[in-house]
Amino acid sequence: MNTIGIVDIETTGFLNQSGKIVEVGIVELDITNGNKKVLFDSVVKENGFNEMHSRYPMGWIFQNSDLTFDQVLEAPDFDDMKAEIQNIFDSFFTGITAFNKAFDFGFLKSRGLRIAELPCIMETATPVLNLPPKGNRKGPKYPNVEEAYHFLTGNTAFIESHRAADDAMHEAEIAFELYKKGVFQF
Repeated sequence: MNTIGIVDIETTGFLNQSGKIVEVGIVELDITNGNKKVLFDSVVKENGFNEMHSRYPMGWIFQNSDLTFDQVLEAPDFDDMKAEIQNIFDSFFTGITAFNKAFDFGFLKSRGLRIAELPCIMETATPVLNLPPKGNRKGPKYPNVEEAYHFLTGNTAFIESHRAADDAMHEAEIAFELYKKGVFQF
């Protein structure tokens, strides 16, 4: 199989803060030629999503993207979308990855989704970019999506939108560039 899945989610906060998933994007990447296709792109609303999720510390996504609280309120229930998402995940025999896999997969697995995991794009990119350590980290700093995309594609005009499908498309390009360098292996 020459295709892999790239998933990106947007949330109202961290998993340990009771953050809610508000958007899911899944992109198919043909690893042989770099062709990408959006397979899933939807704003979603989880049970318990409420006004609290629009304020600090939960409302970061609404201040840093064009996603609005009202769009989430009007979105389909995440639970109603899980079967479709799982079917897409199950279609990737090669596997699925994400830029910060621990974050995205932590949420998705906690909601009962099963994922055939490939290596994390961010962790694979870290030694390639070799950014100076940050904080108490001894090794290179984990790159953000923009840093990895700029370095690997040469396109320094890219600004991350913090919208799931668009981010997954750019993360797929990062994965493809890492694959071409021989460092993203599966």
